[in-house]
This record gives sequence, structure tokens and C-alpha cells, in this order.
Amino acid sequence: MISRTCFIASLVSVAFSIATWTLVGDSDPAHAERFGIFVGLWAPTLMGMANHFKGD
Repeated sequence: MISRTCFIASLVSVAFSIATWTLVGDSDPAHAERFGIFVGLWAPTLMGMANHFKGD
């Protein structure tokens, strides 16, 4: 259950990263780019957590 939740959260973080980069970019493109990259870095962490909990 935890593994599946982390996997789904990693996919959501990729979609949220793209949405943040494109939707917030109108007001301040540099901030939107940095925040989009920050959110995009959640995906590998969550995927690693999913792999860790999958072994249990």
C-alpha cells in the first residue's frame, strides 16, 4: 500500500512540476522554472521510496 502510494505521488509530482512551470511562468518565469525543477526533484525521491517499500 505504501509502495503504491509513493509511486502514484511520484507521477503526480511530475504532472505538478509541469503545471507549475507553465502556469506560474506568466508572472515570473525564473521563479516558475526554479519551483518547477524543485517539485520535479520529488519524483526520484518518491520513486526510491516506492522501491524501498516494495521489498517489504
